[in-house]
Amino acid sequence: MFKFLKRLRTSKQESTTQAEPELVAEPPVVAEQAPSTVIESPVKPVEPAEVAVPEPEVHVEAAEPEPEPEPEPEAKAPESARVPVAEVEAELVAVELPKRSLGTGIRSLFSENFDVDDLEDILILADFGVETSEEITNQLKSVAQKQGATSDAELRLLLKDLLVERLSRNDSSLNLDDGKLPYVILVVGVNGAGKTTTIGKLARWLKDGDWEVVLGAADTFRAAAVEQLATWAERAGARLVKPAKEGADPAAVAYQTVELAIQAEADIAIIDTAGRLQNKKDLMDELGKIRRAVEKQTKISEVLLVIDATNGQNAMSQAKAFAEVAEVTGIVMTKLDGTAKGGILYALQKELDLPIKLVGVGEQVNDFAFFSPEEFAKGLVARK
Repeated sequence: MFKFLKRLRTSKQESTTQAEPELVAEPPVVAEQAPSTVIESPVKPVEPAEVAVPEPEVHVEAAEPEPEPEPEPEAKAPESARVPVAEVEAELVAVELPKRSLGTGIRSLFSENFDVDDLEDILILADFGVETSEEITNQLKSVAQKQGATSDAELRLLLKDLLVERLSRNDSSLNLDDGKLPYVILVVGVNGAGKTTTIGKLARWLKDGDWEVVLGAADTFRAAAVEQLATWAERAGARLVKPAKEGADPAAVAYQTVELAIQAEADIAIIDTAGRLQNKKDLMDELGKIRRAVEKQTKISEVLLVIDATNGQNAMSQAKAFAEVAEVTGIVMTKLDGTAKGGILYALQKELDLPIKLVGVGEQVNDFAFFSPEEFAKGLVARK
């Protein structure tokens, strides 16, 4: 789940003498640090050849990079021998990215001993939905009867296995193993769901795995969103493309984000988008413009929908609205560590037929994980 293919650019001319690239080692999880001084400098937009969207004045913010080690003299080719950019090819290597655990952040469904007769009511209260709650309860009773399971521990284990079976999918990993760099991820969702925080955590996780990341602040109608993303970009050590003024064209910011990622030979471009649901047509038009602007340069790898787990069944209507207009490929569930009733995660995946890909279980930069049905189910049935 955590191993992806990363395209490392190597020159055709140098490939005969350079050693095969080694697997990138898994770095240690980095504790959150206080933001360092941000160096801000204007980036002059490059005039695109055939782009209809206007270009904003764009700035790049990045955490001050650590000094790179001096290359070995023999490995550095003279200027006259270097291959032009057009002749540079990409080579795939496997990359093991840092692991995160979500099990300790999930609230148990049970406050006392397991009673199968109460299970249906418990599941309904936990936002699994009436029909699903009845199905799970009846299936558990049937399996327990066949196996002669009656004890608290036995019933908890059977329920855990049943939930794991129902939640498991083969498309829950991020799509970071095909296509050319940069991989582009659009992040959508209503304001307040945790979009910007999710982007910051994801950027930091990717940086921990030695990926180069560019963030795009295309939620241009909220100055606070741009400022928040700038803070997360500094924490993650990622470059930031932001509008020169509030209300700038989001599609232009998205275009400039991908353009900078290509020029900088970055691995990932993550673009924040507006979260207004007052008018679906306006949202569809805006997201459509952003998609077209990005796809003039490269394809979109993921469209992640961020959902606040504490919204319970209200999250379902939000998810359906965005799924209709945004071509969503996966769901991010945030705030699972709070008062969330985890059943909405199960209900969303079943109702929308979309995989839960990432989860947030806290406010710190490392409170973030890939969704694991095993860990999630263990958390729900654990004795706490």
